[in-house]
Amino acid sequence: MRALPLIAALVAFSGVAVAQERFDPPFDSSRRPVALPDPTKLPSSAPAPAEPYIKVPVDLAFGAYQRGLYVTAMQEAMKRLEANGNDAAAMALVAELYRDGLAVKQSQEEANRWYRLAADRGDSQAQFALGLAYLEGRGVKADPQEARALFEKAAAKNQSEALYNLAVMSMQGQIQDFRKAADLFRRSMEAGNIEAIYALSMLYKDGSGVPQDRAMATQLLRRAADEKLVPAMVDYAIALFNGTGTEKNEEEAAKYFIRAASLNNPVAQNRLARLYVVGRGVKPDLVEAMKWHVLARANGLPDDWLEEKLRTLSQGQKTAVEEAIQRFLGK
Repeated sequence: MRALPLIAALVAFSGVAVAQERFDPPFDSSRRPVALPDPTKLPSSAPAPAEPYIKVPVDLAFGAYQRGLYVTAMQEAMKRLEANGNDAAAMALVAELYRDGLAVKQSQEEANRWYRLAADRGDSQAQFALGLAYLEGRGVKADPQEARALFEKAAAKNQSEALYNLAVMSMQGQIQDFRKAADLFRRSMEAGNIEAIYALSMLYKDGSGVPQDRAMATQLLRRAADEKLVPAMVDYAIALFNGTGTEKNEEEAAKYFIRAASLNNPVAQNRLARLYVVGRGVKPDLVEAMKWHVLARANGLPDDWLEEKLRTLSQGQKTAVEEAIQRFLGK
């Protein structure tokens, strides 16, 4: 999912405050090209709105796409369009292939043309994707108002990413509406967006747009954490360690720190290193502590207190740390 960045959340542990950042997956890649007809030659009339292509039953085109057979996916999508020039789902699939350079030369401009064709025929995924292009100025001149309009069309069909982005947009600008943001995050969450669960938890934590409710915030954090959203794992671990909105449980906190640290989150790696030094929630283990400290430092999160501990290691311990790091990195 591509989404607007949520306001960074500060989390504190052992006297250190660290900004939490959300991570977006990569958007573009490239594959071999194949020739295609001009989308402007397709019918211009728009029938009743189509469902997003991701909800269409798997056929040859979508089955090939899911298996990574992108040339076949493109060919089958074009067969669908030859049979029905208003097939919005096939148009959206062609747009995805152009956007990511899969079986065709990567072209955001061409992707946008296909997204527009699909969006005009009511495909909510295409409406969201085209809105994102306008928001970021990808292949078109940036136009936040057009982006919002497209997001609203997609959100009317409960497209979860569009709901999420509209929520974030509601918290930005001169006129901020956190109550509207909370409602949109909730709708996005109900539509299956894991990141919306985390965002809504932050609003409950701060009492923004909803009554402040630390218990509800922590419940939502756990839900997002159990869905493997890494920032939520870290925040839930901190809530468990401090007993914020839930019963204090250092052992359970350590488990969530370990999960997030193993997914290479530097905040979790740093907190876990400290836990291993002092033996809270885990058995004291200086070698394990320094392993996580060095990894966190390599990921951009230094810690002077832990660095002092590192200097006290014997040569044998330093060797053990190096070996532990190599095992973690799979080398």
